[in-house]
Amino acid sequence: MNSTSTQFVPSRRMGIYDPIHQISMWGDFKGNNILDESPSLILEVEAKLDNLSEDTSHGTVGPSNKYDQEANKPADKVTRRLAQNREAARKSRLRKKAYVQQLENSKLRLIQLEQELDRVRKQGLYVGGSLDNQIGNVGSINPAIAAFEIEYGHWVEEQNRQISELRNSLNSDIGELDLRVLVDNGMRHYFDLFAMKAAAAKIDVFYIMSGMWKTSAERFFFWIGGFRPSELVKVLLPHLEPLLEQQRVDICNLAQSCQQMEDALSQGMEKLHQILAGSIAVDLLREGNCLPQIGAAVDKLEALVRFVGQADHLRQETLQQISRILNTRQAAYGLLALGEYLQRLRTLSSVWSSHARESA
Repeated sequence: MNSTSTQFVPSRRMGIYDPIHQISMWGDFKGNNILDESPSLILEVEAKLDNLSEDTSHGTVGPSNKYDQEANKPADKVTRRLAQNREAARKSRLRKKAYVQQLENSKLRLIQLEQELDRVRKQGLYVGGSLDNQIGNVGSINPAIAAFEIEYGHWVEEQNRQISELRNSLNSDIGELDLRVLVDNGMRHYFDLFAMKAAAAKIDVFYIMSGMWKTSAERFFFWIGGFRPSELVKVLLPHLEPLLEQQRVDICNLAQSCQQMEDALSQGMEKLHQILAGSIAVDLLREGNCLPQIGAAVDKLEALVRFVGQADHLRQETLQQISRILNTRQAAYGLLALGEYLQRLRTLSSVWSSHARESA
């Protein structure tokens, strides 16, 4: 679970003491001067962010003479060929399973879109455009975003598998080293999600910010494209007991530092919101070409992509710092609690959707 990422040291000038023995800092956040129009605010945000820092061999008794050895050679070839055929068949089944799963995910997505269209139709919300136009807009989804949704569906499935494996392992007599492997795999799985989101944000940052790839209950707790790190600490803390007193102090200090970084990023987001609104509203009542105003706003959207990246960086660093404070078993319980929490949010969304349809 140990990562090569830089360790976090809360700043003493913020009034928070170092829970990791003042070794190093959060690490640099990319994207200085996010908003050229507000250098003082962004410098303050960046300064705060900079302070946080894979043959089992089978022993066999050989034949007693060379004639027996010669007689066994054809049998050995047959055995190897059978083994190769079994392996090829296994890989083929896995490829078929993955392909079928992609088709099922696409089918589910189509069903969801159809349900959404039906719901909106019943509410009479097709204003300013025909139903055909609305369906046409739905069909114009970026192929890369559609691929992201399929990839995210696979991510959720793998997370569910890891949660089950963690739960079974913690209820057994699994060794420390084997448990560490599970914890490391769980951490890397979240980091893979952050990398997926970074690529998708460059394609459609509004899509990532909207949380449409998440369930409705998860979107209720959304903060800049994901969970709020300080809230994550509060959710996990009761499930990490027993904690040493120093561990408790370190985790509480981490939560406070996360809150400060969240506040800084939120202020930057608010400023960007104002700048974008202002850019679009220039000469609003004047007739003619609005492309200059739209172009100016598009130029500023790169800052929004960087904000999403910085928020995910903060989430990743928070997970890493918690893992450094905890021992292996505590970290495993933390990952299990986080996974089950996200599972419950998805279940809540499903139950609520069923309830809403039955009530309609």
